[in-house]
Amino acid sequence: MEKIKLGISTCLVGGHVRYDGGHKLDRILTDTLGQYVQYVPVCPEVECGLPIPREAMRLEGDPGSPRLVTIRTRRNMTDRMIRWARKRVVELEKEDLSGFIFKSSSPSSGMERVKVYNKKGMPVKKGTGMFARIFMEHFPLLPVEDEGRLHDPKSRENFIERIFTLRRWREVLREKKT
Repeated sequence: MEKIKLGISTCLVGGHVRYDGGHKLDRILTDTLGQYVQYVPVCPEVECGLPIPREAMRLEGDPGSPRLVTIRTRRNMTDRMIRWARKRVVELEKEDLSGFIFKSSSPSSGMERVKVYNKKGMPVKKGTGMFARIFMEHFPLLPVEDEGRLHDPKSRENFIERIFTLRRWREVLREKKT
């Protein structure tokens, strides 16, 4: 039986892709869940052409439609990220993903409660990362979670049940059973 394919933020599987050249390797994801799934790593910043290392970025403005801005030089990366993300989700259709694990708090990959800064520089945790938002809109029925919540046993169990249920449902549809 083929392993279930899950998209995942590249830094969570040990890729040195973060703005500072680091990673956020998560052993629960690689060593435990990784036994049963095949990961399709995605790093929005690197894949849209940004270097490693790079200037840190954050979300600013309206939490419902924020801008992605570099912190020091104030470069607006919003259009670049949106163009890339819209193209990438179409490419990901070919992967037959059964879910996605996002990097929490990331301005590109945070699933929820990402800081969005107002004009005065005060953050509110009401945002969604730019890629994560576009991904979830494009694949509204796919199970998604962030790595932080997967450290909670009940949330992890729920996510695993959802991805296995989707896998079984797809198999039933392929076999044309009624």
